[in-house]
Amino acid sequence: MKYGLILLCLLSPLCVAVVETYNFENEVNRERYHQFIDELRCPKCQNQNLDGSNAPIAKDLRRELHRLLEDGQTDAQIVEYMVGRYGEFVLYRPRFNAETAVLWLAPAIFLVLGFVLIFMVFKRQKPSASTQGNSAELDADEQRRLRALLTDKDQPNA
Repeated sequence: MKYGLILLCLLSPLCVAVVETYNFENEVNRERYHQFIDELRCPKCQNQNLDGSNAPIAKDLRRELHRLLEDGQTDAQIVEYMVGRYGEFVLYRPRFNAETAVLWLAPAIFLVLGFVLIFMVFKRQKPSASTQGNSAELDADEQRRLRALLTDKDQPNA
C-alpha cells in the first residue's frame, strides 16, 4: 500500500501534462509547432509557455497556431499575428523597439553603473601616493606639539 502511494505521487505530475495531438502535413510543420509553443507565452499565465499551460486561452492559441501553420504562414507572419492580437507579452524574447528598449538595455546599464560605483568606492578608499608620503612626515612644529602632548600625559594629575 505504501509503495503504491509513493508510485502514485511520482506519476501524478505526468497525468497533468498537456496532451494534444494535431495532424501535420509534414514533419517541418510539427517541429515549427513545437518550437512556437515553447517560445510563446500564455497570455493568462504569468510565466508559462503555451506548451505547459492548461488555460483555455492557451488551448485556443495552440489550435490557432496549428491552423496558421497548416495554412502555410511563415514564422514572421505567425509572430506578427500573435503580437498583434496579444501584444509583446506573448513573446518570451520581445523584439527591440521603443517600448521594449528598457527590457533590453537595463541589464547593461545596471552593469556599467555597478562597475562605476565599485571603481568610485575603491578610488575613494585607496590613499594616493602623494598624500601617503606627506602624512608620515611631521614638520618641526608638529613634532614639538606631539612631544608636549605625550609628556603631559605621562605626568600624573595632582
